[in-house]
Amino acid sequence: MSKKIAAMGDRDSIYGFASIGLDIFPLDRMDNPATTLHNLAEGDYAVILITESLAQTLEAEIDKYSDRPLPVILPIPGVTGNEGMGMKAISKSVEKAVGSDILKEQ
Repeated sequence: MSKKIAAMGDRDSIYGFASIGLDIFPLDRMDNPATTLHNLAEGDYAVILITESLAQTLEAEIDKYSDRPLPVILPIPGVTGNEGMGMKAISKSVEKAVGSDILKEQ
C-alpha cells in the first residue's frame, strides 16, 4: 500500500501542490478542518502539509499525532507569509530526539 501526501489550508496557499500530484484540501471545501485532519491522519497519508494559520487553529489536534511516526504533519507558510511555526516544530522535534535544541540560533 503506497502512502500519499496531502496539503491543507487556504486555496491560494495550497492550490499549486495539486500540480505536482498532492491531494489538496482547501478550507472552503471543508466542513470541519479538525475532522479532515483526523481522517487524513488515520488514512493513507504519510505527510500532511498544513498552512501555519490553519495549524495554529488546530494545534491541539496536531499534538495528538506528535508521538506517532506517521503521519508527519508539517506547517508551511501561507500566502500571508512565514510565521516561523514550521521551524519551531522542527526545533521541538530535534530537541525531543537528541535532548537539546541544536538548531537554536546562538
